Amino acid sequence: MAKEKSKSSNSPTGCGTGKPENHANQLRKKKKRFFWKQKIKLAEKKTEKSTSGVTWLPPKTPQEVSFNWRTLQELLKQKAANLDSAVTRVDMSSKKKHATEAEGAVSKPADLNGASNRQKGKPWNNAQQDHPETLVPPALPTWKRSAHKSTLSQAQETKKEHKAGERSGHMERTDRDIKHKRRKPEEPGDIWFDDVDPDDIEAALGPEAANVARKQLGIEEKPQQPAEQTLVKEKAFEGLTRAVAMDCEMVGVGPKGEDSVVARVSLVNQFGKCVYDKYVKATEKVTDYRTAVSGIRPKNLKTGEDFNVVQKEVADILRGRILVGHALQNDLKVLFLDHPKKRIRDTQRYKPFRQQVKSGRPSLKLLCEKLLNVNVQRSEHSSTQDAQAAMKLYMMEKKQWEASLKTPESKAEMK
Repeated sequence: MAKEKSKSSNSPTGCGTGKPENHANQLRKKKKRFFWKQKIKLAEKKTEKSTSGVTWLPPKTPQEVSFNWRTLQELLKQKAANLDSAVTRVDMSSKKKHATEAEGAVSKPADLNGASNRQKGKPWNNAQQDHPETLVPPALPTWKRSAHKSTLSQAQETKKEHKAGERSGHMERTDRDIKHKRRKPEEPGDIWFDDVDPDDIEAALGPEAANVARKQLGIEEKPQQPAEQTLVKEKAFEGLTRAVAMDCEMVGVGPKGEDSVVARVSLVNQFGKCVYDKYVKATEKVTDYRTAVSGIRPKNLKTGEDFNVVQKEVADILRGRILVGHALQNDLKVLFLDHPKKRIRDTQRYKPFRQQVKSGRPSLKLLCEKLLNVNVQRSEHSSTQDAQAAMKLYMMEKKQWEASLKTPESKAEMK
């Protein structure tokens, strides 16, 4: 019994000697657990790398290729919209829209690179089957990602430049972009003439353009002479001469005033002296007095002469004389008169005049400005002044004109 007690007393000491072994076992277990945890973590990292590697691979199926093409087209459209919004000036309401578009353009490439809609650990094809609507295509290669970053930075820069340009009043863009500034209005005197005769310009465009041309060419302006001094000879014979000039002013009758009747008749002799000037009462109701051109007013016709009296007096004056005028067919038509062709001198039909002013049917105003350096018909016309201008043109070319009429060709034309 004593021996057994001694053995039982020795058992705790045996247990004390077994403690290091238990501690070592515990350490081994801990190491194993740590080892397997590390193994699991490494395995998980490998699976993550493998799944991410699948997304970085280029598309193989036709569906993946077509989806990438559509996204690329959308990105190009967004880039063009951003550039257009930077060039054109927009209202405050449209600025907000462009800002939201720019934000949308920033978020979409981020989704492309981050693949936020893709589930972790799933390849591209499986994710496409699970979520076909909200799916984003696989991330692009590094060179394409850099291009997306550059477009984003350009969009932000253009947005800043657009705001700065609005403050300063104009927009400026760099790097092969267009520069838009406020243009100054062109000055009206910016007219240039190269080897053009100012007289030709005066005949075509008027005296103002001719004066500008003369200033640029260093030519002195032609001083305009008073019409009275040029067209009328002072201290000259005031009676009838062999040649007389006639002009008529007309007013409109009929529904729209398109038909014409005579309202004033003026005749001058070859020195420009007035030998006949009378207003004529209208034979019909006047619907358009044409005062801005004719200078006729209702009070003139009320005190005018009867048409039959004026017609007879004018016919008596013209009998046996040379009739001078401009577009005489119109004057004779309203007077219901006729005159021999060989005694008519029409300044509108004289060929040398037409050649000098380079016009097939020159106006009396143009002929006086070009050939006489006199301004007529500036506002309301005067039949007396128009008759004087036609007579002055005839007297200036009288010798050559009458000589040309003696040729066989001219005689044949008159017949």
